[in-house]
Amino acid sequence: MKKRSSLMQIRGEIRRSWYVGGITGTFAFALALWSAASWGGWVQATFLPTPAQVLEQLGNQFVSAEFWHHVGISVFRVSMGFLLACVIGVPLGLLAGTFRFAESIVLPSSEFIRYMPATAFVPLIMVWAGIGEMAKILVIFLGCVFQIILMTADNVRSVPGDLLQVSYTLGATRRQAIDHVLLRAVMPDLMNTMRMMIGWAWTYLIVAELVAASSGLGFSILKAQRFLNTDVIFVGIIVIGLLGLLTDRLFALCHKRFFPWLEGGR
Repeated sequence: MKKRSSLMQIRGEIRRSWYVGGITGTFAFALALWSAASWGGWVQATFLPTPAQVLEQLGNQFVSAEFWHHVGISVFRVSMGFLLACVIGVPLGLLAGTFRFAESIVLPSSEFIRYMPATAFVPLIMVWAGIGEMAKILVIFLGCVFQIILMTADNVRSVPGDLLQVSYTLGATRRQAIDHVLLRAVMPDLMNTMRMMIGWAWTYLIVAELVAASSGLGFSILKAQRFLNTDVIFVGIIVIGLLGLLTDRLFALCHKRFFPWLEGGR
């Protein structure tokens, strides 16, 4: 007997129209509240621009070469910081999740350092790396790498031990068990971890561009703050959100493409 969809069923399926309606309704409510607060005079225009002002400013920015330069340099910084964090964090996480001796070396220090805010390292980074591009990349790197190590180790530990035992029973060596069982089993969760961490990388962009920046979306937001150009601030925030959403969707598409069986495909 086919079960009926229910909005209140735990982990239950709902109609696509309800799902789309929930998304549309949420954004419509936020836009209505913003419009009422700005056009209705609840908040002064200096502090809260109208949606029309932000849309106009967004159009002006899109035809500006300087704006696209800010976008390009911010994308570069986030990409390099995130890639560097993955290149270092993923192998360490794999080791810590696979071998207990590696866990004792890697995880306690990572657990300790991850609670230190990346902003606290900015003065040291400026001393060690100066105020160039490397300093900004290092801020994003430090904000992501320890989280990646811990989450990757958790991904490895979540692989059922029965899979490894079966591989040993079938005659696999330790190297074969790692290569053909452990790593392949962990890849889908690892992709999701990277998808989550690219969001962290975007959130650290503003912090990174506090380091004597003269370009980037974070710099343009901070510059607009000095002159109370709140419409420019809104544009910068919206663009960062859109870029973050774009990278998230790219990871989601890659996950669906590389691991179709998890989506019910073949």
